[in-house]
Amino acid sequence: MVFKKLRNMRKENASDDYIVALDIGTEYVKALVARLDGEELNIVGVGRTHQQISDMHSGAIADISGVVRNCEDALADAEDQSGIQAKNVVIGIAGELVKGVTNTIRYRRPQPDRPLDTSEMEFIIEKVQERAQNKAQKQIALETGNEDVEIKLVNSALVSIHIDGYKVSNPIGFQGHDVAVQIYTAFAPMVHIGALERVADELSLELLAVAAEPFAVSRSVLGNDANSNFTAILADVGGGTTDIAVVDDGGVEGTKMFGIGGRSFTRTIASEMNIAYDDAEKLKVNIESDKIKPAVVTDVNKAIDKSLEVWVSGVELALSEFDSADHLPNRILLCGGGSSLTRLVEALQKQEWHKDLPFTKKPTVHHIHPSDVAGINDLTELANDHTYITAMGLLRVGYDTIVGGGEGSTMKEKLNKILRI
Repeated sequence: MVFKKLRNMRKENASDDYIVALDIGTEYVKALVARLDGEELNIVGVGRTHQQISDMHSGAIADISGVVRNCEDALADAEDQSGIQAKNVVIGIAGELVKGVTNTIRYRRPQPDRPLDTSEMEFIIEKVQERAQNKAQKQIALETGNEDVEIKLVNSALVSIHIDGYKVSNPIGFQGHDVAVQIYTAFAPMVHIGALERVADELSLELLAVAAEPFAVSRSVLGNDANSNFTAILADVGGGTTDIAVVDDGGVEGTKMFGIGGRSFTRTIASEMNIAYDDAEKLKVNIESDKIKPAVVTDVNKAIDKSLEVWVSGVELALSEFDSADHLPNRILLCGGGSSLTRLVEALQKQEWHKDLPFTKKPTVHHIHPSDVAGINDLTELANDHTYITAMGLLRVGYDTIVGGGEGSTMKEKLNKILRI
């Protein structure tokens, strides 16, 4: 009854000047309410609710009604704090069947002497997206064993444009034969997107966008600087999945996801020590506390090491699939609750897993801090650690959707606006 009343209020009183980000994670739902202030986003409400173990599976929704209840709890807390109801929401999507790749299409122009215009660029971009969709469709059909699986584009972003071999930031007005366009695209099965649409509908929210979560993380650190030369590997370690994005010179090279996250470590501890899942989670979270007996710490660490070996192999395998890159960035930035495990960070820092990958030197490993997120200010001071980065990235995707492509935008931003239409 309380939830129904809240939903009716949202319909009647919702404000267009605010965006809600819903990060529906395997372990927690996080809700952020932010106000648009020019080019800045100011967080004015934060909510977080724990999910039941049956609500999610490998980063995807398994129980819609359970997830809706959790979202409502988190959203109610954020709205109480902000004192307003927002109606526009951006929701993250994760899981191994979310495919994010960067494709290059080379287009030979029939009239090379004619200056390139916006309509021709739109035509070229349409061809890139068609090619990317066919590729993603085949890949997901192969992995699910279902040739008829429906997929939908969730994100696109321009990576680079070359005309006759020369990189240009604004292609309009250039002449030339060959146009090579690199575009990042992320696709997801309609069954997953449909579940998110249902969640938004149940909450009486208008779905602005669905965003692949590793893409959202990349948007958090890139901000609205169209000329950013930011370069890093971003790893969002959640409860059910690990999502990896490679960003080079301000462009998303691609994203990969695999189904090992924080819960895998908890399950191994529970199995190896023959204890309940909840007890195993408490031990994992408090492993560095001096309240746990040394003998128990030793047993927990042995169990963690078993899952850690598999997880590090997953990272190595995911990065090996970026075969189009000459070299990988020498900086790894972590976020997500799963990355709170100190042994996980140490494994990336100290083990030799990177030896067979195209790194020019051993990568450094750090957490992303909310202060690293461009153009988003947390007025509540509650979204204060690396576990909120994905939700902040979702706010950025919402900002892109509402504001991108205006009169004052760069050509890259205008082309990205075309991609989102």
